[in-house]
Amino acid sequence: MNAIDILAKQLWAMWVGLVALVPNLVIALVVLVITWIASRFARRIVDRVTSRAAIRESLKQLIHTIVSIGIWIIGLIIAATIVLPGLTPASLVAGLGVGTIAIGFAFQDFFQNFLAGILIMVRKKMRIGDVIECEGIIGKVEHISLRETHVRKLSNELTIVPNSTLFKNPVEILTDGAQRRYEIIVGVSYDTDLEQARTVIRQAMDDLEGIDHQRRIDIFAREFNASSIDFLVRWWAGSKPYDMHESRDRVVRAVKAALDSAGIEIPFPYVTNTFKTPVPFQSEDSVTPPSP
Repeated sequence: MNAIDILAKQLWAMWVGLVALVPNLVIALVVLVITWIASRFARRIVDRVTSRAAIRESLKQLIHTIVSIGIWIIGLIIAATIVLPGLTPASLVAGLGVGTIAIGFAFQDFFQNFLAGILIMVRKKMRIGDVIECEGIIGKVEHISLRETHVRKLSNELTIVPNSTLFKNPVEILTDGAQRRYEIIVGVSYDTDLEQARTVIRQAMDDLEGIDHQRRIDIFAREFNASSIDFLVRWWAGSKPYDMHESRDRVVRAVKAALDSAGIEIPFPYVTNTFKTPVPFQSEDSVTPPSP
């Protein structure tokens, strides 16, 4: 028997094995189709159940994803055992246990973002629609998945942030409450009556719309600056970025108008130049020698 005969027998054996495996492949394909249908059906049921419950949108997405992944895992295991009859679920799990170590090192970032996504979805804070700030990114949360979070910047650019970044770094949730406290610095000249200035600023704030008058408005003399005595003015208004800009604009314009009406100067930095009288230059030849 030459090499060609051996090769032909091996190819024929492979063909016979493939033909014998065709029914199993067809059944496995049918199982995958049923799994796909079951996954879609289960997702619809989950959507109906969660829509009736008072559950956060991120938590709904987490339940939705876990149910879908669970059904697909079961379907894939059944399909694999049909194609390979010698493969049992126990041996498959044991093989995955060995391979998980290598896979974990290869996809470390993926699993890190995956676990961070689950924790972000489970916790109550940082809901979809919140405006957040993290690592210099300020924007509105539009979507939270198991791997990444979509943040729409205030200038309308979409930033895709890995979940591990949001989980490991401090995140400021600017819209966690309905209101936030804002502050500005108001400087008055040194010859100003500070009590009068405080009264004028408070009256300007009391008559102002767009700020919460149910909460305390603070006006503190803060420090002696280079050209002014500075007041710290604090108030409460809506927590959204537009509310911040609108209320700050109203406060600055109202305080400026009130101080101008009261004749109180808001100074700009002064520069004082001092000039000394120059000493006349005398050369050695022009110096008269002392008389003996």
